[in-house]
Amino acid sequence: MGQAALEITARYCGRELEQYGQCVAAKPESWQRDCHHLKMSIAQCTSAHPVIRQIRQACSEPFEAFEECLRQNEAAVGNCAEHVRRFLQCAEQVQPTHRPSTLEAHPLPAS
Repeated sequence: MGQAALEITARYCGRELEQYGQCVAAKPESWQRDCHHLKMSIAQCTSAHPVIRQIRQACSEPFEAFEECLRQNEAAVGNCAEHVRRFLQCAEQVQPTHRPSTLEAHPLPAS
């Protein structure tokens, strides 16, 4: 179940993640301002998926540490690789709690 959560983020929000990454790389001085809208689009995308909500709750500490690192190392985002790794390690521990069987257990009343 290791990478499930990351794969979900990449699968559903990959375009947003990619655009944000490219934006950050392209604007080392001003990415916080110039790429903020892209970061928001990732947030909107991820909040649509319950497993990602779970990750953000379960891993809020390493995630916030990573964001803090980005703020302090605007010129050298690479310094935050360790923070990213810690966040990803945490994300990999998160098991999706949704059990598909509940759908079959409660069929919608036929109209």
